[in-house]
Amino acid sequence: MRDKTLLCFGFGYSAAALAEVLMRQHWRVIGTRRSQKVHAGVDILAFTGEASPALQQAVEAADAILLSIPPDAQGDSALRAFAPAFAARRHGWVGYLSSTGVYGDRGGGWVSERTPLAPLSDAARLRVIAEDQALGLPRPACVFRLPGIYGPGRSPLERVRAPDLVSWIKPGQVFSRIHVADLADALARSIPASAPGRIYNVCDDAPAPPQNVLRYAAGLLGLSAPREAPFDADLLSPMARRFWDENKRVSNARLKAELGWRPSFPGYQDGLRSIASCDSGEAE
Repeated sequence: MRDKTLLCFGFGYSAAALAEVLMRQHWRVIGTRRSQKVHAGVDILAFTGEASPALQQAVEAADAILLSIPPDAQGDSALRAFAPAFAARRHGWVGYLSSTGVYGDRGGGWVSERTPLAPLSDAARLRVIAEDQALGLPRPACVFRLPGIYGPGRSPLERVRAPDLVSWIKPGQVFSRIHVADLADALARSIPASAPGRIYNVCDDAPAPPQNVLRYAAGLLGLSAPREAPFDADLLSPMARRFWDENKRVSNARLKAELGWRPSFPGYQDGLRSIASCDSGEAE
């Protein structure tokens, strides 16, 4: 039996985590970047929005395809560049990485996959366009709506080391999160098990105020907590302001019920302790 093949359009942080899981199961992984930067064990192909024979062949033959390139004004660039090949696929899994930003602001309330979409930002509106394209394939993609992703090398543990970091306090504000290892596990479980066209929120069990996370991260490193200040949107960049405009708790109940998934890091404390422990071990 030949090894199965995963094709990742946009081989970034999340795709690399999934690749590590599947390579341990003897999958071949092909990833795209804007340049052919090397990644151990992965065949990297350049993709700048235009079709190529090598990628055309990969789309036609891959057992699973992950779409993780941020959308542009026309939606997903991979679906556009290889439209005939995607339209002809009648086998295999396609997964699209979207954002919980499509739900907009809910005043701290809970959202599920059944919650009507109400995107606030242009970026979230583009996500909705790309979701519709992915769900409109003859064999529809599975859509994964993601909150803030953190993990080794990309977590509050790096942020709290900055001496000028300000921790903004906005009463009632909470955010959901997901450790990249738990995201990879959810995607890997979905490949053999999900019905085409399913939508899943992928998040941990414990939405939390951002200042709590920063205080905990600082404590793990033996640092003083960052300076706290009342939230002031005028002092933030437009991108950061959009981030704070949305306040919601994201439910992962469908993912648990349908795929038997459980997060290894159900709260930020679990995830940050794991990262800090690994960093400490490497330092020794």
